[in-house]
Amino acid sequence: MSSSTITRSAAPTGTAASRRSGPLTAALLLLGALLASAIYLGIDTRFSYLLVYAWFGIGYGLLLQYGRFCMASAVRDLFAVGVPRMAVGVLVAVMLYSLISAAIQSTGINSFQPHPLGLHVLVGGLVFGLGMVLSGGCASSSLYKSGEGNLASALVLFSIAFSQAWFVTADGWIDALVPASWAAQAAAQDMPAQLSITQGWFDQFTAGYLWQLAGTTVADHLKLPATLWSYLFGNALLVAIVPSLMLLVLIYAKNYRKLYLRQRATSAPMTMRDELAGIWSLLTQSKNTALAGLGLGILAGLQMLVTGSLREHYGIFNFGELLSAMGYVDGLSIQDSVFDPGYWYITTQEAQWGGWLMSLAGIDTMDNLFFGLDNGIPNPLLNAPGMMSVGIIVGAAVLANISGEFKWKWPNTETAVLAISGGVLMGLGSRIGMGCNIGAFFATVTNGDLSGWVFLAGMTLGGYVSVKLLRMWIDWRLSRSGLDL
Repeated sequence: MSSSTITRSAAPTGTAASRRSGPLTAALLLLGALLASAIYLGIDTRFSYLLVYAWFGIGYGLLLQYGRFCMASAVRDLFAVGVPRMAVGVLVAVMLYSLISAAIQSTGINSFQPHPLGLHVLVGGLVFGLGMVLSGGCASSSLYKSGEGNLASALVLFSIAFSQAWFVTADGWIDALVPASWAAQAAAQDMPAQLSITQGWFDQFTAGYLWQLAGTTVADHLKLPATLWSYLFGNALLVAIVPSLMLLVLIYAKNYRKLYLRQRATSAPMTMRDELAGIWSLLTQSKNTALAGLGLGILAGLQMLVTGSLREHYGIFNFGELLSAMGYVDGLSIQDSVFDPGYWYITTQEAQWGGWLMSLAGIDTMDNLFFGLDNGIPNPLLNAPGMMSVGIIVGAAVLANISGEFKWKWPNTETAVLAISGGVLMGLGSRIGMGCNIGAFFATVTNGDLSGWVFLAGMTLGGYVSVKLLRMWIDWRLSRSGLDL
């Protein structure tokens, strides 16, 4: 890649003084998180529900930064340079997480909702994948990289937030793109008058298309009993583990086997035992990512348990009920609800940040289905999943400072343009596909929902196209500079 496309960073922080200050900064960040938690609990102990999100976010940030967990890297490295390490790590993490998810499902405390399956999942994944590779990071990695001081990743988050908020509220010229069947189905819905359900592409996409589709997990589709073994077989094994193993074998055959053959001390023909040893060698190349995936799976499962237990304790279904009981009604939807998935999720809370800032500017952002009916636009200080995203940034900053990896990285103009344009595409793709690399793929397939693999297929195709486009751009730049001679 040409030098102009590489992020321009500030002076290196690897000096003795910065290495000494890193652990101190990390300690101050954690102390600040503890102090903020004490203030919340001092105001009302029911804010413990919000703090669960925040502290699990810190845990996610630590693990994401440790494992360099990034779907953009997985796709880019595989197609651009043939390096499968991150892709393998992600697949290992999927298998491990699916086992934990099955155990959580068997307890009956599981807030996961299957996504409606349709062509939109593939299209959303494709648009998201295009933006993911262009920007240099997926939704989750943009959070932890922001915690490392990468300001290009902060631009990605900014773009993801505002592109989603604009997309779900926009009407006017974009209505001309709505198919007549969607418009008719949306108009037939019996909805409150304050929601402009027949205006805006996204509202008519939701009411006229998405609501006509169904979603389910494989265990539910097969009508298996609600037992641990049913979830392990129907959801974990059939949906997550077997497809992941098939992809791992494919990656081994296409990307790693030749390298493994060169590394062998003998030229004897490969036996089945040798092939299995080669696959094991492939898996161990991604140890950090796999360990991070295991940790992420454990944390995500524990988060489902803890939030589910708190819902039972407070007798609620949604955090909006607690906010209303505490007197914080601004930003609640017409159902007195807010976005509250109960598990690891990324993009919707960023959309709420963008919508909240747009509302401060005087733009009506509550007359649509996305914000007005379900998710609301709470103050960021009262946004529980939003605090999880903040926690990811804080957790990553803590570990980056401890390991000496934190440094401010300032993007040049070209990198900033790619970050913003890629973030916009990711925002649009996440709304069309109903999630990002976490919500629409990772958390989906691990809970037995096949739509996640459809999203991954689109995301991989989009990432592949982005790799080709970036390579063409770099080749063109090199040809003009004469450096390719």
